[in-house]
Amino acid sequence: MRVLTGVRPDTAGCVVVPTMGALHAGHAALIRRAVREANARGLGAGAVVTIFVNPTQFNDPGDLGRYPRRLDADLAMCERLGAAAAYTPTVNEVYPPDADVPVGELPSVATEPQLEDAHRPGHFAGVCQVVRRLFELTRPAAAVFGEKDWQQLQVVRAIVERESLGVDVIPEPTMREPDGLALSSRNVHLSPDERNRALGISKALRAAGTEPSWGQAERTLRLVLEGHGIEPDYAAVRDARTLMPPTAATRELRVLVAAPVGKVRLLDNAPYPWMIAESV
Repeated sequence: MRVLTGVRPDTAGCVVVPTMGALHAGHAALIRRAVREANARGLGAGAVVTIFVNPTQFNDPGDLGRYPRRLDADLAMCERLGAAAAYTPTVNEVYPPDADVPVGELPSVATEPQLEDAHRPGHFAGVCQVVRRLFELTRPAAAVFGEKDWQQLQVVRAIVERESLGVDVIPEPTMREPDGLALSSRNVHLSPDERNRALGISKALRAAGTEPSWGQAERTLRLVLEGHGIEPDYAAVRDARTLMPPTAATRELRVLVAAPVGKVRLLDNAPYPWMIAESV
């Protein structure tokens, strides 16, 4: 496996997996998917994992400083899973000091739903900026993104479609612990008691997914969260693509939750109707 730094990588036509490092089993699923896709499509550039902690998508400088960094372990995982290359650029390589790297116009799904856009000012501007830049640097044929950050996935889809970037965006389902907790790099900061309480999020999604209407699903979602002592930033059922409240024209629904548990803010989501697993 090649480790690429300091130069524009020769990766045109790859399947890219954009990450901020601190890779876990959820990222491993993304990398495996990228390797399978590259092989199935006969893409000689293979799967390329980018590892870059993007400062422009953190609205809280403290959150940026706390983000875990484990580059040696990350590179070992990439190699073990069959990635052709890992690209680990510096901030100055992604955002050259002598060059203007535009944010561009944000799609409506990044500004109107009042979900992550309302609670993390500037976050999606940073996401759009870095995704465009990483696509410029790696020139992929396809990119794999996890479904756990559902709004981010829809934002990326929107800019790719609107700007005709020619990148196939491939979603990969959320990986979970056996007890249902969605995998996240931030889970390491949960105390045992907080981790147990955090299970209320996946239980709430499961309970909501069994309700006969989306209105009842939303009420049940909030009740289960409350029963686990979780006060969410939001807990809602939305149009899966636009992330706006459902209308008669809505064809696909998504249940979305963001909630602080202790000092850790957790995201999770599921399709409606849906059951995560019988064991949750």
